[in-house]
Amino acid sequence: MPLRQDIQSHLNQLLQVERFKDYGPNGLQVEGRDQIKHVVCGVTASLALIEAAITAGADAILVHHGLFWRGQDGRVTGWMKQRLARLLQADVNLFAYHLPLDAHADLGNNAQLGRVLGWQADARFGEQDLGFIGSQASPLGLQVLGEQIAAKLGRTPVLLPGDGRLLKRVAWCTGGAQGYFEAAIAAGADVFVTGEVSEPQAHLAAETGVAFVAAGHHATERYGVQALAQALVLDLGVTQQFIEIENPA
Repeated sequence: MPLRQDIQSHLNQLLQVERFKDYGPNGLQVEGRDQIKHVVCGVTASLALIEAAITAGADAILVHHGLFWRGQDGRVTGWMKQRLARLLQADVNLFAYHLPLDAHADLGNNAQLGRVLGWQADARFGEQDLGFIGSQASPLGLQVLGEQIAAKLGRTPVLLPGDGRLLKRVAWCTGGAQGYFEAAIAAGADVFVTGEVSEPQAHLAAETGVAFVAAGHHATERYGVQALAQALVLDLGVTQQFIEIENPA
């Protein structure tokens, strides 16, 4: 049965966490029991996920969105106290990997979203090379692409039309990467797919002719953490399960 430090060392090395300038700490965020047999993975370290993981007998929880972020207040009150209290009471470890998990060429959120949607990246773009871009075998219209995404991810995306061109070059970056739209345009994209949309992107799509798709922050980031947990099964012999906590955002 692997030890906590074995899990952390393996994940840190696998994801090359030292390469990334991130918004919060990657790796072990809350220390629990020494030995880890069963890992529960999920998108966000919400109280609902923590409670479900404890019920499932988790020794560790592995998430993309952890508890601690740059600019937080820092006081352990309210929701933060509730989440930490449950983890500490149950002696459950919490591991979180943010940008390193987005970026990994095989296990990452972007690589796994590409796998789910049938896209193969041939280049990277944007800050820290987080964005993926590749060509579709058969160019599609925006409406057809939106229907394919909805069918795969189980939610209707927001579609911002560009100039109506057929979409050959698809760029994508999961989660809250709407700020990467200009970098995707510069990289030659016909459409950019991410999780969220903000007000400026509608104008950029109209003015540049490049379409924009917001497919859901949670919906686009379900897959990397599952691939990472499965790698732990193969590499270190733990058991794992994914627990979905529904989130419309």
